[in-house]
Amino acid sequence: MKIPDLSTTYLGLQLKNPVIVGSSGLTDSVEKIISIEAMGAGAVVLKSLFEEEIIMEMEETIHTMTNRNFVFPETMDYMETIVKEDILLNYLQLITEAKKAVGIPVIASINCVSSQKWTYFAREIEKAGADALELNLFFLPSDSLRGEKEVLDSTLEIISKVKGSVKIPIALKISAYQSNLIRYAQFIDQAGVEGMVLFNRSWLPDIDISHLVISSGFVLSSPSDLGNTLRWVSMLSGRVNCDIAASTGIHDGAGLIKQILAGARACQIVSSLYINDLSQIGKMTDELYQWMVEHEFRSIESFRGRLSQSNSGNPAAWERVQFMKHFRNFI
Repeated sequence: MKIPDLSTTYLGLQLKNPVIVGSSGLTDSVEKIISIEAMGAGAVVLKSLFEEEIIMEMEETIHTMTNRNFVFPETMDYMETIVKEDILLNYLQLITEAKKAVGIPVIASINCVSSQKWTYFAREIEKAGADALELNLFFLPSDSLRGEKEVLDSTLEIISKVKGSVKIPIALKISAYQSNLIRYAQFIDQAGVEGMVLFNRSWLPDIDISHLVISSGFVLSSPSDLGNTLRWVSMLSGRVNCDIAASTGIHDGAGLIKQILAGARACQIVSSLYINDLSQIGKMTDELYQWMVEHEFRSIESFRGRLSQSNSGNPAAWERVQFMKHFRNFI
């Protein structure tokens, strides 16, 4: 048998293997990105530019300026521009230096909730040399004034403005919190994105019962989170034309293999690297390699999507929501 080929393509980019280190504190410096490449990752997504953070800094600047006796309107505009450009310049420098330092694809990331003035950042990101751009969208379904149509309209507006600004491939990292996820994903696909990442991980609250305050908890994913992503990767595989990348709950080689069998072209990992360390990348790709040898698969494409909903021979299993049957003997 020939040596298994772990390479894959994602967003039209050639990856030596399907492991992508996702946007996080692990990817916020050139030194860290060099280490990630050395440990064997196929690509890296830079730590996100946050639209909300930019807006907050602008609001703080405006608040400071308006507390003065008199400020020219032109001065306000100038200060807004300075805030945005300072944040952007630092990010562009990271892109440029990372591209010089490593050979793996470098994907930029913007965490956005609207289509405001930040969209011009996309052009600068492309000029800096990013291989692709990931737009991280999250709409928490707690806003009773924003329905399914409003969420979809906002999403499509963001895609339209960014796609109209750049030629590099665009991926959307979306939330699982949608009333009709398949329909939402198909509209995104039709809007022309090259990729879709399932799913972003939201900040989850906890309660500190000692101090009676809301605190941060459950920051990292666990292997038990794999199932939800696995279900939707499988169900969307074959229903959208764009590439699908899996994210959340992928902690080992087995999780990586499962997502590819479900139809993913690549997998983004973060939590597993925080829990373990960067050597986990090599452990996961080694496990993938050995599994391919054992099952006599020569390439990723030879088994990708084999157990997606459309190919599994048991499509209803992916849509099952009742589990009583499986636990009958335990009740």
